Amino acid sequence: MENPFSLAGKNIIVTGASSGIGRQTAVSCSQMGARVVLIARNTEQLNMTLSMMQSPESHLVYSLDLADLDGMETVIKDIVGKTGKLHGLVNAAGISTTLPLKLISNEKLEEFFKTNVYSAIQMSRLFTKQVNVSTEGGSVIFFSSVMGIVGESGKTLYSLTKGALVSATKSLALEFASKKIRFNAVSPGVVVTPMSQNAVYSKDEESLNRIIALHPLGLGMPVDISNACVYLLSDASRWVTGSNLVIDGGYTAR
Repeated sequence: MENPFSLAGKNIIVTGASSGIGRQTAVSCSQMGARVVLIARNTEQLNMTLSMMQSPESHLVYSLDLADLDGMETVIKDIVGKTGKLHGLVNAAGISTTLPLKLISNEKLEEFFKTNVYSAIQMSRLFTKQVNVSTEGGSVIFFSSVMGIVGESGKTLYSLTKGALVSATKSLALEFASKKIRFNAVSPGVVVTPMSQNAVYSKDEESLNRIIALHPLGLGMPVDISNACVYLLSDASRWVTGSNLVIDGGYTAR
């Protein structure tokens, strides 16, 4: 029987592939047979990801600042020229912070929306162009967060961007259903990554234990999220669109 979770023959772009969940997603996709295009700013870290992947020679690496829209367009054109049409896009690049309202400036809003929302929307716009996407359709994943659906003090700025992606997922799913391009969001709880290890709550034991206690199954690992991405990119999820898949160790069950 054919494995419905296989990604063999699929060309998949992963942004934010230089560390954390983005890196693990690229690795997991390669293990499931996909040809993966890694995009992030840090070339050294991208090459590190590449070395962890199955058949490193068959994947592509692009160093790109996702705020550079013209650069993005050039890169996508180059990718399709080399791989042929695309089947999947994982928008894993993102930034996080804890900030009270009084410290949220227009500059901060701009920075967070540019990185977490604008880049994912623009990348999706390019991916869905007829010249770029497979005629069989495709799958786009937005990285939201439990903070996109529940609140936490000091998380307003981050929540704003993550909630926007959940909303976008639903409208885009309807807009592209006739083209068989599926849009879904993934909303992780706290996952052990360099980003979470640099967070305020990781700096002292008491805060960290409080965060761990909020997750009945403990903190997540990057592979817990990348496995969900493999599912959403594969034909196993062909009837899934407009969904927000919450993977949070029970965080939102309370």
